[in-house]
Amino acid sequence: MRKLISINHVSLDGVMQSPGASQEDPRGGFELGGWIAPYMNEALGKGLVDAVSGRFDLLLGRRTYEMLAAYWPHAGDNPITNAFNRAIKYVATRGTHEFDWVNTQVLPGDAVEAARRLKSETGPDIQVYGSSSFLQSLIAADLIDEYVIRTYPIVLGSGKRLFEAGAPPRALKLVETQASSTGVIVSRYQPEGAVKSASSEQEPSDAEKARRRRLAAEDARQRT
Repeated sequence: MRKLISINHVSLDGVMQSPGASQEDPRGGFELGGWIAPYMNEALGKGLVDAVSGRFDLLLGRRTYEMLAAYWPHAGDNPITNAFNRAIKYVATRGTHEFDWVNTQVLPGDAVEAARRLKSETGPDIQVYGSSSFLQSLIAADLIDEYVIRTYPIVLGSGKRLFEAGAPPRALKLVETQASSTGVIVSRYQPEGAVKSASSEQEPSDAEKARRRRLAAEDARQRT
């Protein structure tokens, strides 16, 4: 079974963005593009190259595919371009489009079910970059096997988030982590089932019971 690996650059407040230019994705009025570049160094650059050093395929939403296709095939002879060119690029799209990038295939029918079928086939692992809307559907369907998250020491306030409201509660296991000299934390997580809570709890005090009743009453008033 093939693994589905989500790879993203994320701010401390969870905003995900590609490492491209300032005007690469201004949707929703986002004006802070290009925030990743000041934190890049040789070690992080090597990490990006290492991520594509083996054999893999790509699973992308249409907008992310178009973003990558507008840059990497024209970026000259380099490890990332060569790896992306070799990879089969599966694109989730509802429309009819012509894709010129070599080794591109459109996912037939329901994209989530198509992704599920891809995972069951023989082949290399599949990397998912960006693709924020499609990614939410993959997360909701429990299809992501691993998250590689590069967290930057910056707060952006608004933008697309890796885990949007409505994402299913899930526990994650930290498999690997390292920090760059520029403050970027690179972590690899794997899903670990349902969120765990304390197995036992002491009997609350009368004051704690009263606090909980007030909290419940306040919440009920806010809901009405």
